[in-house]
Amino acid sequence: ARDYAALIEAQASGRVQYAIYSALAYATASERCGCVEPLVAPVDADGAVGIRSVLVTRDGRLPDLAAMASHRIAIAPAENFGGALLPLAALPAEGVNITRDSPFLARAASATAAETMLVGSEADAMFGWEPADTGGRSSRSEGTVARLEAAGVPEASLRVLWTSGLLRFGPHAVRNDLDPEAKRRLTVFLTNLRSQTPDIYDLLEAAHSGGFVPAASKDYAMATAIVRHASDGRD
Repeated sequence: ARDYAALIEAQASGRVQYAIYSALAYATASERCGCVEPLVAPVDADGAVGIRSVLVTRDGRLPDLAAMASHRIAIAPAENFGGALLPLAALPAEGVNITRDSPFLARAASATAAETMLVGSEADAMFGWEPADTGGRSSRSEGTVARLEAAGVPEASLRVLWTSGLLRFGPHAVRNDLDPEAKRRLTVFLTNLRSQTPDIYDLLEAAHSGGFVPAASKDYAMATAIVRHASDGRD
């Protein structure tokens, strides 16, 4: 397919049974027809299966979520997952009054610019990201906190005040009316692919080198929340 929109339409109409999606494209397909289900999703070499948003403050400048309205919070551009899409979709569901136009949000030109605002005391906190595994654990070897530490911010001065739900890496998905035995065989083939034929795995999945693991529709709850938030026009 030429793009995700065409792929979604092809699978929704039954012309395609099997598709490789981004997380948001899968959620869009699921919302479009309710006719797709994920089989597997990739894993990073360190065990991360996706990312989540984090709200990071420095030197206790922001005491908690409830105080955001009276502080300056750096937010990344609208298309950034951890720095904008996830918090704007997840926080209202937790009862936090926040939209893209909230006056306490300082709009950064990039995720790096948001980090610079926190480092330079132009913001009291910022939305960023961290990788996480299926148990919700993060080594923070990558992500915003790691980047801030690399920029010279002492680890002890940083505090994560909030984390979103997990946004899984995009799945390989099939129509849910596909024969159950075909689903089973595909799942077995894909979950064994990295160990048995790593060269083929590398062709299928260039970004995440840890192999495929089984996935379920519930794993894409945060992706669905982002899609619904966008379609509701609450941003």
